[in-house]
Amino acid sequence: MTDKNQKNQKVVVIDAKGKTLGRLASEIALVLQGKNRADFSYHNPPIPDKLEIKNIKDIKITGRKFQDKKYYSHSGYPGSLKEKNLEDVFKKDPGEVLRRAVYGMLPKNKLRDKMIKKLKII
Repeated sequence: MTDKNQKNQKVVVIDAKGKTLGRLASEIALVLQGKNRADFSYHNPPIPDKLEIKNIKDIKITGRKFQDKKYYSHSGYPGSLKEKNLEDVFKKDPGEVLRRAVYGMLPKNKLRDKMIKKLKII
């Protein structure tokens, strides 16, 4: 079975230049789930495609999301809730913004972490 997976496996390269964040993230989520393939079925795990994203710094973010969108993290200890806005996260690592958007669009099951590992942001 691994020979079949390796033979049909392909690398998909997507150029993010000028694309909107949410629309690009939904396109990436479909490819990671294998829904772009002709042999897709829900009861079989998808044949993993490697996905490479280029020019992530040139992505478009519409509206006031740079100032208004917040990312929260909590360690579990009282008083440890931290928040960052999209602008700070984008300045530090633009790929993290796209990765979080795609992660939220993937199905919430055991395959989610395996799917997100196939995403490579250049």
